[in-house]
Amino acid sequence: MRWQGQRIDETDAQALPGMENRTGFLRTVTTPEFAGMTFHEVLAKSALNHVPGPSKMPFNWTVNPYRGCSHACVYCFARGTHTYLDLDAGRDFDSQIVVKVNVVETVEKELRRGSWKHETVALGTNTDPYQRAEGRYRLMPGIIGALADSGTPFSVLTKGTLIRRDIPVLVDAAARVPVDVQLSIAMFDETLREAIEHGAPSTQARLDTVRALSDAGFRVGVFLMPILPHLTDSVDAIDGALRRIKEAGADHVIYGALHLRAGVKPWFLQWLSQHRPDLLSSYRVLYPGSAAEAPKDYRRWLARRVKPLIRMHGLEARHSDDRPLRRSMGAPAEPVTSATPLWLFEQPAAEPAAPSRFGAPRAPEPVPTLF
Repeated sequence: MRWQGQRIDETDAQALPGMENRTGFLRTVTTPEFAGMTFHEVLAKSALNHVPGPSKMPFNWTVNPYRGCSHACVYCFARGTHTYLDLDAGRDFDSQIVVKVNVVETVEKELRRGSWKHETVALGTNTDPYQRAEGRYRLMPGIIGALADSGTPFSVLTKGTLIRRDIPVLVDAAARVPVDVQLSIAMFDETLREAIEHGAPSTQARLDTVRALSDAGFRVGVFLMPILPHLTDSVDAIDGALRRIKEAGADHVIYGALHLRAGVKPWFLQWLSQHRPDLLSSYRVLYPGSAAEAPKDYRRWLARRVKPLIRMHGLEARHSDDRPLRRSMGAPAEPVTSATPLWLFEQPAAEPAAPSRFGAPRAPEPVPTLF
């Protein structure tokens, strides 16, 4: 494995004799309570990651205490990053978890620098900070405390119900700095959720977590993303999801279509071939070659479907494409042209298939007119 980027040269004067120099420290841990998982404990050289300039993300800094994620979401865009460690983007990403055991003291040191400008730091942008490993290592309370102590605002995005453990820590931090909390909840059919994100908490458990955070005083956002073409983009599916999100006490919703980077696309298409082979040809047209994003025409079609429903449910309508860019705010507007056949958005481009456990391909649906 290429672990050089995860090692550190460090001498600890207070360590036991013979343990002063921790150069190249690396420990691999397996435990019965985390069967099938391996934790690679490493010392991080840095904790604050600067987001590259061309990124569309509306923040400049992130902290990721873990690499890899036991939530095992087939569609996770971060899968490809595991290949940098000579691990695969499939099973290894789900079960070989890199733990930055010194991340708290590292971020504390970086936040004390005179050059730090107290910009917003995003937690949970690459892999989930409240995945199962957090139950063992308890890194997030220290990270949250360090950010609040330094006067640095931050946001948390997670699928993990373990965030409920840290509600008192988050409440204390929110009394000192701006804190944004979002839950990622994309699958509202439990059979589909179990198949496509089988390591993540159930949908209802995450909705209960939205309620707990809302009751604690947070304006909780829900990331209804990714929306999967032909699987979760029907009017009934979106309307039902938004109804449950609203009932859970969420303040707003951010939604977006499936994004398939090179590192995740083979794994997702492999999953699709096993569970919904009738959709393969449609997905290959929607995401041809190296294309990662759904076509603009599909995203516009999805916006016309989702935004009226969001307004109807009293949730703040936001879409991943609507987020302000950190730079290049004066870019020209996109021309409204149609290069993709609209029938691709309404039904699979394939011969009729036998019904699967997620249901047979549906007939075209009209876009609702609610306003």
